[in-house]
Amino acid sequence: MSAPEIETRLFINGKFQKASSGETFPLKSPATLTIVAEVAEASVEDTNAAVAAAKVAQPAWAALSPEERGSYMKKLAGLIRENFQDLAYLEAISMGRPVSTYWDAWVAASNFDHFAEAGYSIQGSSSLNTPGFVNMSLKQPFGVVAAIIPWNIPLFFFSSKVAPAIAGGNTVVLKSSEKAPLTSAKLATLIEKAGFPPGVINVLSGHGQISGSTLSSHNDVRALSFTGSTRTGRMIQKAAADSNLKNVLLELGGKSPAIIFSDADIELAAAETKNSIQWNSGQSCMGNSRVYVQESIAEPFIALFKKHFESVSFGDPTDPKTNHGPVADELQFKIVNSYIEAGKKSGTLVTGGESPANAQGYVIKPTIFSNIPEDAKITKEEIFGPVVVINTFKTEEEILKKANDTDYGLYAAVYTKDINRAMRFAKALEAGTVGVNCTSPTVPHDLPFGGWKTSGVGREGYLTSIDNFLETKTVLIKVAA
Repeated sequence: MSAPEIETRLFINGKFQKASSGETFPLKSPATLTIVAEVAEASVEDTNAAVAAAKVAQPAWAALSPEERGSYMKKLAGLIRENFQDLAYLEAISMGRPVSTYWDAWVAASNFDHFAEAGYSIQGSSSLNTPGFVNMSLKQPFGVVAAIIPWNIPLFFFSSKVAPAIAGGNTVVLKSSEKAPLTSAKLATLIEKAGFPPGVINVLSGHGQISGSTLSSHNDVRALSFTGSTRTGRMIQKAAADSNLKNVLLELGGKSPAIIFSDADIELAAAETKNSIQWNSGQSCMGNSRVYVQESIAEPFIALFKKHFESVSFGDPTDPKTNHGPVADELQFKIVNSYIEAGKKSGTLVTGGESPANAQGYVIKPTIFSNIPEDAKITKEEIFGPVVVINTFKTEEEILKKANDTDYGLYAAVYTKDINRAMRFAKALEAGTVGVNCTSPTVPHDLPFGGWKTSGVGREGYLTSIDNFLETKTVLIKVAA
């Protein structure tokens, strides 16, 4: 795979520019541990400039018809598809995602295609229920909105936030993660090529405490969508409350349980739950990091899971033969290993728990623990790595209590052939999404996705996301007798 040109500058008001301070930060490949780029560090001044450009551009953008706005989005979708290989390569060198498992660009293109045609679904309502009045409600864009995206699947989140926002007539300032900024910067080059008016989409790179903090507290940003850790989500919500009470949408962490009953298809359950926690090296907020197996099938299930979990191919993430890459950076490598060491003290290490022999980079073997107490650190806290706890249970009542005994509630799964049991658990599990005989990352695009409890605030999806970026106004028209 040939290396594409790497864009590292900020994209503000339709132009690429270096940071006003001249500051950059090094981006190290987690696979080779070499510096692959020096990336612009957006300053407070740069962030303010991006918001100002978005504010100027917004009235004219909102004045376009949905078809006119959609035409730019369709051009962008086509360009994303044309540049799939380059985007896969950039993600591989920046955060270690194997090109063999890369699908983000296809979904990003589909998101822009969908929302390009969704503008006419923005509808208010009318009422004649007040005598002497014709009343109506209007749906109108907030104006300038911000998007702060994570590093695990950047282009998916770029598209799932920006596409509905601009479809609704808003303009956007997006901040990429400092761990994976290259595909967002590449997408900015495609935005320029698609001919978007200056200021409609602005793309910043840098660290959260600078540009992210500025967006969170900026009085001209009327709504903000964030995906990332619960800790950062709390900080953003507080900054929003302390500034202009901007609308905040949060998709945060998870500690997702998968429950395997004795009547389940254990071959299917083992393969799918293994994939859920192993794909993207376990760096998924909805990966089932807790698996609970009914006692009578625990031994064959764990054997199957272990077989699937160990049969991965390590290596260069730009090599199509590799399907298990490194975690994103040195910090994440240390965090995951600290949880592994805690797990060794709490229960039984079944497999993994170390880096592969002669491995280069921040690679961690898929790791299974069993016999872990429910109050142990690795059972309670989000790890964000290829580490799973497999524990057993006897009864429905016991496992429902264990599954719900968490601060998180993003995704849960249950495997059973008993439809009545499946429906009982679908209702009783405290999660925003429940899979029955399937698990994450499977989601329906046309239904709401989001978390219960500390896993988030609000919902996203094909039929939900545009409303996140619209204000509702009531208009009363008095009619003369």
